[in-house]
Amino acid sequence: MSTLGIGIVGAGKHGVRYARHITEDVPGARLVAICRRNRKEGEAVAATYGCAFHDDWQALIDDPRVDAVVTVVPPVFNRPIAEAVCRARKPILLEKPVAVTVADGLRIAEAVAAAGVPAMVAHTMRYDATANAVKAHLPAIGRLHSVGLTQRFEPTQLDWLDRPEESGGGIVLHTGVHSMDLLRVLTGREVVDVSCVMARVLTRDTEDNFVMLARMNAEGLLAHVAGSRALDGRTGLMEFAGEGGQIVADHVHRLAWLVRGGERTALPIADPVPTVREALRAFVAGVRDGTPMPITVDDGIRSVAIAEACYRSSEAGGAFVRVIPGG
Repeated sequence: MSTLGIGIVGAGKHGVRYARHITEDVPGARLVAICRRNRKEGEAVAATYGCAFHDDWQALIDDPRVDAVVTVVPPVFNRPIAEAVCRARKPILLEKPVAVTVADGLRIAEAVAAAGVPAMVAHTMRYDATANAVKAHLPAIGRLHSVGLTQRFEPTQLDWLDRPEESGGGIVLHTGVHSMDLLRVLTGREVVDVSCVMARVLTRDTEDNFVMLARMNAEGLLAHVAGSRALDGRTGLMEFAGEGGQIVADHVHRLAWLVRGGERTALPIADPVPTVREALRAFVAGVRDGTPMPITVDDGIRSVAIAEACYRSSEAGGAFVRVIPGG
């Protein structure tokens, strides 16, 4: 295959990251078009990266120069865009969350299967060097008993994140799914049911603080996932307790230790890599080589299913509710 022409739908702050990586350091790919609702800002981005501009995503999909599409949009738009890309028989990379509901995720999966096109979800934390160092050393602590994942962020500057009609939800859906995906990937287990409580600290219409308790499909394995976006600081804490010790890490500050008794041993962590770049490289390689995508639409749906169960649990006063990946 010749160079893969990529079109990006959504060229805001995060979408520009994708544009920069495609232009600078994704072999075998070329940025040929971008779409942004704000014409003036979109045209400026297109001029910067030397590509075409469309103010309508359907026009970008129909552009014959576009071989594959990347969506970096509020997730309520992922389903209609993905369905249109599938009708055009073009590969698609969807920024997480794959959808705002399991039902929408399943419709995307149906469209992908019917069209037979390559599709990937950008759960970029799978490419984080600290997370992968933790994964590599988990066998050293034996059978897991307990897992804890916590992400803390500064308040968002994106107004649409607090508008449910665009965002579909708050921190549970938008950053919580990072931890929910990692929980599955690092343990190799699925979440069976969850109890979740949420709060609004600075936001008005969506949650910006949550704690989730989870029971996994392994005897005795419990997990907690938490997140907030309401403080002046950022951390990404990870704790794994097993029969042979603990691993404690912080993926933001690139720290990881193996803990046994009162002693800790620093774990080696590879040099950091831009995780968006790695996701793009994996997507392009899969399209060009015809190999399976490393992060599937089903993976994306399973994380959304956990988030959806969190919302149902919160509405039920924090009661345990079952995670239903199939809707």
